[in-house]
Amino acid sequence: MSRDLAMMSATDLVQAYAAGTVSPVEATQASLDQIGKHNEAYNAFVHIDEDTTLASAKASEARWKTGTPLGIVDGVPTTIKDLAEVQGWPVRRGSKTSDADFRSGTDSPFVARLRDHGAVFMGKTATPEYGWKGVTDSPLTGITRNPWNPEKTPGGSSGGAAVATALGMGALNQGTDGGGSIRIPAAYSGVFGLKPTFGRVPQFPASVMGTVSHAGPMTRTVADAALMLTVMSGLHVMDWYTAPNDGCDFRQLSGKSVRGMRIAYSPDLGFAKVDPEIAALVAAAVNRLAELGAHIEEVDLDYSSSAETFRLHWFTGAANAYRKLSPEQREMLDPGFAEVCLEGLEITLPDYQDGIQAREALGLEVNQLLDRYDLLVTPAMPTAAFDAGREVPAGSGMRRWTEWTAFTYPFNLTGQPAASIPCGFDRDGLPVGLQIVGPVGADALVLRASRGYERVCPIALPPLDI
Repeated sequence: MSRDLAMMSATDLVQAYAAGTVSPVEATQASLDQIGKHNEAYNAFVHIDEDTTLASAKASEARWKTGTPLGIVDGVPTTIKDLAEVQGWPVRRGSKTSDADFRSGTDSPFVARLRDHGAVFMGKTATPEYGWKGVTDSPLTGITRNPWNPEKTPGGSSGGAAVATALGMGALNQGTDGGGSIRIPAAYSGVFGLKPTFGRVPQFPASVMGTVSHAGPMTRTVADAALMLTVMSGLHVMDWYTAPNDGCDFRQLSGKSVRGMRIAYSPDLGFAKVDPEIAALVAAAVNRLAELGAHIEEVDLDYSSSAETFRLHWFTGAANAYRKLSPEQREMLDPGFAEVCLEGLEITLPDYQDGIQAREALGLEVNQLLDRYDLLVTPAMPTAAFDAGREVPAGSGMRRWTEWTAFTYPFNLTGQPAASIPCGFDRDGLPVGLQIVGPVGADALVLRASRGYERVCPIALPPLDI
């Protein structure tokens, strides 16, 4: 029963609380039980505070008994990635350079909104140092492992959140995505993840990587992502990039079909090298969308220039963080992160300005594509998960994580909403993801298409006796 309760969706939990058939304390304890059983092996969490978590659950239980819940996620087990601030908890950012004794005096904006709606915080999830790469390991916390096979990476940088999602350690799990860091682990770990439109969810402190970073939900169902995004979204004084709240209740828009949608399909964005098995599974998923009534057209794109454009943005952000560290702190860094920082320091101002102009051109190109089509679909990742503890697949000849994430970072540059939804398993039983990209501001459309696909291809989760 505890296992079943831990895997309940947030949407179902809230309904059960209202009916009095499940209490927030029971649901929270079930998630804590999953953490106790699996966290040592999979390393999802950086910080756990059971006393605070259970006290929050008991307060929620009391509110539900009197029919006065704080909001639409009252009592739902929720995790926060350790790049954000949670009042009273440490913020380590995967780095030994952080102050182990520091405790946040406030909540990041989306954390505050979740708290205002009564969410029960289970803990803070693992990230690589400053969220710098597409896998999850760091000098501070070690290696986080894939929920389907612990020898493999769960992806990153929101790998801890992905593991928590898949193994029932939290129903609502927050991630950040600066180059794919929600969609990569969602694809590799077999869960749903949405990078919202840039500015949809306010962030503070701002990402060290600048305006490519987004915050969003990672969940076991599309409906739960819609629920979480509804709570997190909207203008906030602490983030001047946030857009005015359009009042959208995403819960009302995620259950419609894809019938009649015009969907562009790119199997490679013109430059990605895709494993044939992954390509076949994604093509089959695209065919499913056609069977559901969508109008699919394969398009010839070439986003190859986005690789250098992203490097100019990401590596200079890393370099700026490095510049502020003391010599002693620099010695503590993940060696790969230090290499990226030093490379970023070599980028000149004219080079960076060229990168800004290239980003503008790419944004225009993607906007024009999504003016002709409702959505763009692609593979989320070109491969399945590879060995844990590595930045790149063994034997690939690659040096940096940006060489195997061609499908994700272009849309960090351009700001469109983009989701990864599971679309099958490879021959080794590892999940494969389908990426769904929408026009700027059309988060609801991405959720609608994702829900349409999920209805005929429900998300499978790892067995709980692993």
